Amino acid sequence: MLAKRIIPCLDVKDGRVVKGINFIALRDAGDPVENAKTYEEQGADELVFLDITASWEHRRIIREVVEKTAGQVFMPLTVGGGIRNLEDIRFLLKAGADKVSINTAAVKDPSFVVRAAEKFGSQCIVVAIDVKRVRKTDELNSNIPSWEVYIYGGRKATGIDALSWAKRMEASGTGEILLTSMDRDGTKRGYDIELTKTFCDALSIPVIASGGAGNMEHILEVFTLAKAQAALAASIFHYQEYSIPQVKEYLKKRGVNVRI
Repeated sequence: MLAKRIIPCLDVKDGRVVKGINFIALRDAGDPVENAKTYEEQGADELVFLDITASWEHRRIIREVVEKTAGQVFMPLTVGGGIRNLEDIRFLLKAGADKVSINTAAVKDPSFVVRAAEKFGSQCIVVAIDVKRVRKTDELNSNIPSWEVYIYGGRKATGIDALSWAKRMEASGTGEILLTSMDRDGTKRGYDIELTKTFCDALSIPVIASGGAGNMEHILEVFTLAKAQAALAASIFHYQEYSIPQVKEYLKKRGVNVRI
């Protein structure tokens, strides 16, 4: 059985790590290079670096910050933000990224993911899906769980059903799905278990759960109840509420296979 992964996330704006609630009310969380160094020392399994305004501002990600961050870590580094074409992916891989995270560009041109996976390999391609829960009812007026895809760093609704989109991206060749609940993001109320389990049950590729981690029990739940392959968290690590070794020891004692 593959070990479950603990992945800190660096949401970067203007060269600084930030963290908000429901994708707004951002506050400073430090220097990305220093944060990356800390997580490397603590034994994080991977690191995600997202330039959260690059797509909205129609610009490339800041290469200098990526290079400095990559220089501090030996663990796999996933970088996203402002990726629009194959040259942008090449640009980030040369800057030190091991994987790239694609969101807005995939929605704008779904065939882009196919071309990216063919060119660089599925193992390099992560499709990020930012979602909000929507209300749907059937003929019996029973609630049907459903989520809508958002792009441009959560600024724009697309009308796309998130689960159907994830299945399409899996068929297009993406190696992983980074699934973020915008409803839970930054709230520390726990991951959306129903959302995550729905996606994990429907897909054969790994799902990285994101949005809502507030304590170690939340991470345990997303692994044991939702069957996520990886858990992404930000606030609890950035503000030193928990360390990665603490979380891993907690999980291991409860039977979760993690790399110590």
